[in-house]
Amino acid sequence: MALDRNTVPNDLSAFWMPFTANRQFKETPRMFVAAEGMHYTTADGRQVLDGTAGLWCCNAGHKRPKIVEAIQKQAAELDYAPAFQMGHPKAFELASAVRDMAPEPFEHVFYTNSGSESVETALKIAIAYQRAIGQGTRTRLIGRERGYHGVNFGGISVGGIVNNRKFFGSLLTGVDHLPHTHLKENAFTRGQPEHGANLADELERIVALHGPETIAAVIVEPMAGSTGVLLPPKGYLERLREITKKHGILLIFDEVITGFGRLGSSFAAEHFGVMPDMITCAKGLTNGVIPMGAVLATSQIHDAFMQGPEHMIELFHGYTYSGNPIACAAGLATLETYKEEGLFQRAADLAPYWEDALHSLKDHPHVIDVRNMGLIGAVELDPIAGDPTKRAFQAFLDCYDKGCLIRTTGDIIAMSPPLIIEKAHIDQLIGTLGDVLKTLH
Repeated sequence: MALDRNTVPNDLSAFWMPFTANRQFKETPRMFVAAEGMHYTTADGRQVLDGTAGLWCCNAGHKRPKIVEAIQKQAAELDYAPAFQMGHPKAFELASAVRDMAPEPFEHVFYTNSGSESVETALKIAIAYQRAIGQGTRTRLIGRERGYHGVNFGGISVGGIVNNRKFFGSLLTGVDHLPHTHLKENAFTRGQPEHGANLADELERIVALHGPETIAAVIVEPMAGSTGVLLPPKGYLERLREITKKHGILLIFDEVITGFGRLGSSFAAEHFGVMPDMITCAKGLTNGVIPMGAVLATSQIHDAFMQGPEHMIELFHGYTYSGNPIACAAGLATLETYKEEGLFQRAADLAPYWEDALHSLKDHPHVIDVRNMGLIGAVELDPIAGDPTKRAFQAFLDCYDKGCLIRTTGDIIAMSPPLIIEKAHIDQLIGTLGDVLKTLH
C-alpha cells in the first residue's frame, strides 16, 4: 500500500500530548509517518536521523524484520490471554530469555507494561518483601535528587525532578532523597567521573535520621538518563550497595534506559559490577515496538513470598496486560535480534568513537559540559538568563529542521542512538549539532 507522506490530521485539538509544549507543537506540527533502520520519515517526506532511539527505546533501530514478523504472526494466532490464573507459552519463554541474559543473581521476572509500572511494582514488592520476612516496620523509600522513575505516584515520590513533582500534591509519605551526583568539578569527564563517591555516604545520614528499621528500599538509576545523563562517580554504586546490605535495605536499580545494551552490556549492573536486589526495565525489552516492562528479582525476594497454602495468591499485584502475548512475541524477537547481530558488543566497540565525537563539541558556543558512557551522551548548555530551557529547545528545533532528532531536558541535549548506528551516522549527528550550536544565540 502506498504511503501518503503528506497526510497531516486536520484536527490536532483532541490529543493532549505528553511532556510536550502542546500549543507550540500544534502551531507547527512535527509529524513522523514512517521509520526504518536509523531514520524516521516526516509527513513532508524528509529523512530524519534518529539520535535518540525513539525515546531511549528502539535499541535495534526501526522496522526490524524479525520483530515485525513475530508481531504479525502472534496477532493472528493468540491475540490476548488472561494473565491471572492462566498462562501462555511465550510469557514463560521470554521470562527465561530475560533471566538468561541478566546477571546471575536474577532468577525471576514480573511483567509490567512500562517503566513507570515497573518502578511501582518494584517499590510494592520491596515493602511487601520486608513484611513477608517479619520486617513490617520497613515502609520508607529512598530515592535521589534529579532521579527519574516514571510518572506514577510512587515513581514521582522517589523521583527528584522538581517539575515532575510539584504540581501533584503531597505524594507518598515517608520518602527521603539522596543528593544527586552532578558535580561541577567533573565537567567534561569521559566515562565515570572521579569525584563524588562520598555522596553515597549521605545514605548513612538518612539511615541515622529515620532508623534502619523503617527503610524498605533505595532506588536509583545506575546512570541517570532523563535528567540529563548523570554518570555515577567511581566507587559510588559500590558504596551504596555496601551501606544497603549493612542495614538490611533493598537496593533497586532503575534500568529502564540502561537495560538491553545501552552501555555495552545487558544491564548496567553487569557493566558496573554491582548487583542490586531488583532491576526495573522496559523500553529496549521490546525495542519500543509494543509497550512492555518487567521487574527482575532474585530468588531470595521471590521465595519469601512462596509460603502458606499453595492455592493462595502470593502477591496481590499485577496488570491486565502483564505478559501480553503480542508483547512477549515482540520481546523474544527483540532479544534474538540483539543476540544475532551482536548489538551489545557493537555498542561497546563504537563507544570510543562516540566519545571522541561528542567531546569534539567541547569548545563550541554555550557548551559548559559534555558527558558520555556507552552509546549515550549529553551536551549541557549555558542557560539563557531568565529564560531557562529556551536555548536547548531551539537546538532541538534546528536539528530537526536539519534532519537529526535529538532530545532536550532543561538546557541539556541528550542523545542515545540505536545500537545499529554507523560511524557515518555519528559524524552526521554530531556534525549537525555542532553546526546548530554555532548559530544559537
